[in-house]
This record gives sequence, C-alpha cells and structure tokens, in this order.
Amino acid sequence: MKCCKTLVLVAALGLVQVHAQAEPQLPGGLDEPQLPGGLADESFDDDFWGDDEQDESREPFFNGFWELRIGQRLQTDPNQRDASLAEARLELERDWQWGGWSFKTTTDFVYDDIEDSHHNDLESGAGWLDLRELWVERRLAENLDVKAGRQILTWGVGDLVFINDLFPKDWNSFLAGRDEQYLKAPSDAFRLGFYSELVNINLIYTPRFDADRYIDGRRLSYFSPLAGEIVGQNGLLAVDRPDHSGEDDELAVRLYRRVGSYEVALYGYRGFWKSPAGFDPFSGDALFPELQVLGGSVRGVLGPGIVSAEVGFYDSREDSDGSDPFINNDDFRALASYEWEVARDTTLNLQYYLEVLGDYNAYRDSLLPGQQARDHYRQLLTARLTRLALNQNLTLSLFVFYSPTDSDAYLRPNVHYKISDDWAVEMGANLFTGEDEHSFFGQFEDNTNLYASVRFSF
Repeated sequence: MKCCKTLVLVAALGLVQVHAQAEPQLPGGLDEPQLPGGLADESFDDDFWGDDEQDESREPFFNGFWELRIGQRLQTDPNQRDASLAEARLELERDWQWGGWSFKTTTDFVYDDIEDSHHNDLESGAGWLDLRELWVERRLAENLDVKAGRQILTWGVGDLVFINDLFPKDWNSFLAGRDEQYLKAPSDAFRLGFYSELVNINLIYTPRFDADRYIDGRRLSYFSPLAGEIVGQNGLLAVDRPDHSGEDDELAVRLYRRVGSYEVALYGYRGFWKSPAGFDPFSGDALFPELQVLGGSVRGVLGPGIVSAEVGFYDSREDSDGSDPFINNDDFRALASYEWEVARDTTLNLQYYLEVLGDYNAYRDSLLPGQQARDHYRQLLTARLTRLALNQNLTLSLFVFYSPTDSDAYLRPNVHYKISDDWAVEMGANLFTGEDEHSFFGQFEDNTNLYASVRFSF
C-alpha cells in the first residue's frame, strides 16, 4: 500500500499553470522585456487602469458565453460512468467603474449531468452556480492599489507547471476536459499592490483557507493508498479541512522587478498544503497540514525566445524532520523552460521539472510495513507545440507530460476552430498511461477521455 505521503494528489505535486494574471502598469523604468516576434504572452502584459468615465451605452449589459460540452471515457472504469462530461454552461460577466472604484462579477450557471447539479458548494464548484469572480478594486495612490473579493489569482513562470503558485486549482475540471481557464479556481482574498522604482510588492491575504478542488472520486478515479487500489465512486475521499477559529488563514507575498532584460521575483507563502497531504490514522480522514514556501523566479528574452526558471522550498511544518509517516515531507522543487517560435505561427515550449524529497533517510525509516516508498528524486519533462492556421482561426496544440522516473505520461491534444466572431468549436483528449497504477499519471489511466464542445460568445 502506498504511503499516505503520496495521497492524491495531483495538485500537491504542482502540475499546472495557465498564463499569469496581469498586473497594473509598472512605474517608469520597470517595463517588461519585449518578446521576440510570435511569442506574445499574457504573463508579460500589464493591466491598465480604465477611465472612471466610460461610455457604457455601446457595451452590452453582460458579456459571456453559452457552451455545450460532452466527454466520453475511452477505457472501461468500473467505478465511474462512461461519460466524463455532459454539461451546459452559461457564463455572465459584468465589469464597470464608478467614482474611482472598479467592480467585476463573473457567474457561471451550469447544468451538470455527471454530478448532482442541485446542491451548491461554492468551495468545491459543485452545483448549478459557480461564482467565479465578485470583487471591487481601487487605486489608493499613484503606486498603491487594493482589490478585495472573489478573484482568480496566479503566480509563477511555468507553463502548466506550478511551484510558487499556492492559489487553488480545479483538478477535476482540468483532467476531465473543461476549458483550460477552469483549471484556476477562485480565491476569496484581499490583494494589495505597491509599485516603485526599487521593487514591486503584491500581498495577498486569504481570511479562510481556500483548498484546491482536489480529486476525491466523485468524477475521476484515483489510486487510494488506504485501499491499495484504484477507487472512484466506491471510495470517496473523506477530508478534515483546516478550521482553527480564525487561524486557518493564508498569506502570500511576491516581490518583483526588472533587472536588465529579465524580470526577477521572490515569493513567500504561509498556509496549508492545497490538496490532501496527510492522513489521520484514527479518524481515517485526509488532512491539509500546515505549509510554508519560499521561492524565486526569473524570466526574460534569450536568443530567439523566452527563458524561465523557478525554484521553491516546501517546508512541511507538521513534519519538519520527516519522521511522521502520515504527513508529507519537506521538498525542493525546480523548473527550467524555454519557448520560441520554431516556424511561422508555430511555437514550442520545453520544460524540465525536478522534485527532491527532503529528509529522505528519515522518511524511509518511518515507513510502516507494506507502505511503498516514494522516489528521492522525481523528474518531469513537458513539451507544448502550438500551430495557428487559417488566418489564426484554427489552433492545433499538443501538450505532453512525461516522467522518466515514474515511467508514466499524460498527453493533451486539442483542436480549436473559430467559426465566426461568435461561434467556436473544440475537440480534445486527456490521455494517461503508466507502468504502475500508483504512479502520478498512471493512476488516472481509466479516466482517459475524449471531449468536444460548441461555444457561442456574446
């Protein structure tokens, strides 16, 4: 039976990153480096402050889309339905400015035939309503702004690989075939931004712990170290969430600035593991142990493309010496990547990710009889190939994860075609393979699926 330190689950190993949410304009002298042709990237864009006075008469009251999305498993899973997706979604988005304040709300109304759509849970995303954003923002001074409410947050430089991004992710959406934007789950937080010639600071305070929308067996099957086998609806994960009467808050900070043609950043986080990373042998519940993270990143232009690197040290506060077999150990994580335009309208991004388990000897000594040891080192290679065609209305992409240490892989082929300004269709797959059912990607092999969608935007 695999050690509880490998308890599911995808997010604890920091799998994925969508492009970073843009920041307000930097003061003079701190502009981002210019990208080579063909490598425009949202994470290098800056926010801008819209005028308080805007002509809303030309704008629709709501923007958004209507989408129908279906998915089918390509392998038999005795613990789940054959359908992986069967849902209709209406997203309504509205933003406006008034008296120096900015407001935004984004609400998804969902009919989900896979899970019960009648019981709403804004934390897990279950139910017919998913409140994605509800925030207010104000510029307090020339170099100071504040944003409060439900918002989407993301940090770091990786492409579908997270290290210092300790904001909630929705792993069920990502692995089941929803649009990639739904990988990021919302946070209920306060964000303070300070900008200067010397350094820019983002401070994010979350009053109540926001966990990942982790895999628990409701939609996707996974390997249970307790059962020693793949489980799904027959083995829903029971958890004990942090709730310490006001002590379950989270604090994250980022300091960043431009140095030459590179942006460098330092990160800090105090809170909890975002997905279950421990186990209570008495209650049988999975736990979210306390966690502190320190890290850094660098990103900029090198040759014809963009080079990035990121590191992070995960300090598992409840098992600092690695002697508790029921709590995740400390670990060190590192990422290096390069992205460039290999041909006209064709880009390639290559990444190398390394994870080093701390206090390894103590960890091995603490294992109980029958528990399977994790590797001291885990390596992951990724490649994203993207091709634009038909006047950039057709997007062909393939993202590949391969772990030489785990001997498993995860492939994400996708085809997106924009029929018109309003209509778009998409088809893709989530393909998992692995030598062992307990490995990182191998545990999801029965969840291999094909999906398709049609979307009308307005």
